[in-house]
Amino acid sequence: MTAPSQEPSPRSYRFLIIVCCGLGFASYLTSYMRIPVVPLFAQDLGAGAVMVGLINSAFLLTSGVFSFPFGLLADRWGRKLVVSAGLIVSLVTSVLLAVSTLPWHLLVIYLFFGLGLAAIGPTLMAYVADLSPPSQLGSSYGAYTLAIYTGMSLGPGLGGWVADWLGFRLLFIIAAALVGLVFLLALVYLPSSGHLPHLATAASRPASSWRTLLRHRPLLACWLITLGGCFGLGTFITFAPLYMKAQNLSLRDIGLVFALQAGVNAISRLPCGRLSDWLGRRWLQAIAGFLFLGGSLAAFGLATTLPAFLLATTVLGIAMSLGFTSAGALIAEVVPATDRGLAMGGYNTCIYLGQMTSSALLGLVIGWCGYALSFALSALVVALSTAGFYLLIRDASP
Repeated sequence: MTAPSQEPSPRSYRFLIIVCCGLGFASYLTSYMRIPVVPLFAQDLGAGAVMVGLINSAFLLTSGVFSFPFGLLADRWGRKLVVSAGLIVSLVTSVLLAVSTLPWHLLVIYLFFGLGLAAIGPTLMAYVADLSPPSQLGSSYGAYTLAIYTGMSLGPGLGGWVADWLGFRLLFIIAAALVGLVFLLALVYLPSSGHLPHLATAASRPASSWRTLLRHRPLLACWLITLGGCFGLGTFITFAPLYMKAQNLSLRDIGLVFALQAGVNAISRLPCGRLSDWLGRRWLQAIAGFLFLGGSLAAFGLATTLPAFLLATTVLGIAMSLGFTSAGALIAEVVPATDRGLAMGGYNTCIYLGQMTSSALLGLVIGWCGYALSFALSALVVALSTAGFYLLIRDASP
């Protein structure tokens, strides 16, 4: 089930994993410096709530839909080219944000911003798999996801502080300059496919190989459980603040709950990755993680006090680390090295589309039957996707 690959020397692979972690951190830091600020900028340009929603939806839609084809291009054209192109797009969109004057300008720019992030995210994940020895995949993914979640956590605060100090337009220029620095670092330090022997023949593989990959049961299992898990995650991100407000929690308390979830999730990524390396059976850890994720969502929907919310969100953070770290490393194990870009593109597509689906559908369900049953329904979706994961992967698992 595991694709053979040449194992790099410990020193070289560790340095290159650090490079990928640094680039991932910087890419998501600069992206998330802009993401929470753009809605406020759009309001200043005269956008209403509907247009603000369309702007954010455009980013999520293009990021989700194009992660898959960009992953395929990374396999065929080379990872370094796709990452570099994504960084250039991210830089250009940041500059265009600084000179935009109408809300529809932001809508068009954000469509392309999503394209840039779709090119960067899955390709760097594929790089991590390419560079890591098979026995260290869990640790490598734990370190990488720790880096990007740290960037995602620090970016909004840094962006808000810079915007408050210098204004929206200078923030976008500063973000563009930082992306330019990341681009230069990627050019210097990221290896090309020619320096990774197991990728040197990627361009010569048959064009129909992606169809074979779409019939790959273990890969489909990983995509399915990721889709279901992100349906649950989207429920938490979108509707947890509303539910806690309905339970008379203050904005400070709501912020504390989200900060705890993000912190626990980030801190536990590396230990959970090492645990999956030690256990060897990543699929079992993924099942445990996603079942705990579903259970924590159901418990969150029953909570009414701050301590109960804090307990449920702590379990949620640990469960996310157990599940998503194992699923990401498992994808790298079950597909050939030359198809990892496509596989990670599909993985990122499931992340975005899962969150989009729950955000779009659960609002209607909450209006019909309330928060508790809606969170329980989301937990059921996670459990069903976990069951489907087991049915798809059981025959291929040791």
